[in-house]
Amino acid sequence: MSSNAITIKGLTKSYGNVHALRGVDLSVKIGEFVGLLGPNGAGKTTTINILTGLVFGDEGSTKIFDRDTNKDYRFTRSKIGIAAQEFSVDWFFPIEKLLIYQAGYYGIKKKDAKPMIDELFERLGLAKKRKSRLRELSGGMKRRFQLAKALVHNPDIIILDEPTAGVDVELRHDLWQYLRDLHSDGKTILLTTHYIEEAEMLCEKVAIIDEGKILKEGKPKVLTKEFGDAGITIHIGDNKINIEPLLSNYKYTFENNRLHFSVKDPDKELPKLIKTLSETKIHINSIESNRSSLEDVFLSLTGKGINE
Repeated sequence: MSSNAITIKGLTKSYGNVHALRGVDLSVKIGEFVGLLGPNGAGKTTTINILTGLVFGDEGSTKIFDRDTNKDYRFTRSKIGIAAQEFSVDWFFPIEKLLIYQAGYYGIKKKDAKPMIDELFERLGLAKKRKSRLRELSGGMKRRFQLAKALVHNPDIIILDEPTAGVDVELRHDLWQYLRDLHSDGKTILLTTHYIEEAEMLCEKVAIIDEGKILKEGKPKVLTKEFGDAGITIHIGDNKINIEPLLSNYKYTFENNRLHFSVKDPDKELPKLIKTLSETKIHINSIESNRSSLEDVFLSLTGKGINE
């Protein structure tokens, strides 16, 4: 038996003329915390859906503890807890009943499931909502419920598809801490995200995916050292000037009046940028110079920002 909890080899998937996956290779060791980092539409959710048996791939293989997810579905599915983006449960049942039904799906009787459900409700701040219907919960509470649903049968592998998308900063940090605790308890975690900070803060290894291909994988610090440049972030005022021609010699992203530049020598390039922007009468609100990040790595590998 190998040391891998998850093994994906040569995975492809097309929908008509759209190639969602183009030969994805990825391995996750037992007890490892791995992030699949990429923009929306990169192939993250398709990879997860094939791994959990919701979709069939065209070519390639997916294995859980060396057992094929298609040929040995019952075993492999029992080892995985999935917190998906979409809610595939009855919105009109109390969430406590939904978790009891979810445990029953894995052959766990109600009396045996109760202690785990109580623990999950307490840890995830859902104790006061246990009699509430799913449709009555806020967006953040729904995310917490999805995580509880993934954990109710105490799986060895936890797969999280954009678990903090659309939640506030406080809840995001609460969920991060809980994921760290699960990892410390020995759980194997595969996280898909388009949040740079999330991948940097949580993951031992990151695989960068774009347009259905894994471009690079490794430890975040190693990737940033190998591929990343230093970053300069400039916040500008409302602007009607087309800045693209002015900055054609730079690698940068522009979103919500925030310019982020990937440069080798920030001390040398910053005065040039200030001069260029000032001469066009673009108002500069603030400037930050920072270390290389996964945002710079993604920009270096793809030539675009992760949210473009």
